[in-house]
Amino acid sequence: MTSTSYELSRTGVLLVDPYNDFLSEGGKIWPRLKEVAQRVGLLDNLRAVVAAARAAGIQVFVVPHRQWQPGDYDDWNHPNPTQRGIQERHTFARGSWGGDWHPDLAPQDGDVVAKEHWAQSGFANTDLDLMLRQHGITHVIVIGLLANTCIESTGRYAMELGYHVTLVRDATAAFTAEMLHAAHELNGPTYAHAITTTADLLTAIRSAR
Repeated sequence: MTSTSYELSRTGVLLVDPYNDFLSEGGKIWPRLKEVAQRVGLLDNLRAVVAAARAAGIQVFVVPHRQWQPGDYDDWNHPNPTQRGIQERHTFARGSWGGDWHPDLAPQDGDVVAKEHWAQSGFANTDLDLMLRQHGITHVIVIGLLANTCIESTGRYAMELGYHVTLVRDATAAFTAEMLHAAHELNGPTYAHAITTTADLLTAIRSAR
């Protein structure tokens, strides 16, 4: 896809679900992600994108999943399969180590932490759109997890709301190589304005004004 230039004051990085359960050894979901995450260099690339954004003055928005609490989904009419899994495993449990931020990706002063999303889109039933608009953001760079669920749903919703959407192939991961391929090569081109790599994104950030 065509390369994109970014205006610092109008660009936001959406860091989706940077929890220990996803990203740390001992996390509930890490074993399912580990092979793909390590192959693409996920953690190093997430660190690099977030650090470059902060250094350049690009606003970082943390987009967190609901932290499970006892009773979540128990009386819902239509919990989806992912929510059922969270209900069974207590993924991202509030007050637990797994539900805490990965230490290298925790919010810092100046970051904006959106309200928690209950399903896969960081926009549905949250204040993310409001926060982006109040900060004058028109371009979003969506990174984090998972490529074929929360990243795709958040990116597609952002497009529907009128944002310019960038996906970063190696700053996300999925449970299988096939899922990652589908997210970037099959589904991504139907909604994203740019699909890039961390290296190319860092170059674009350094040249942004």
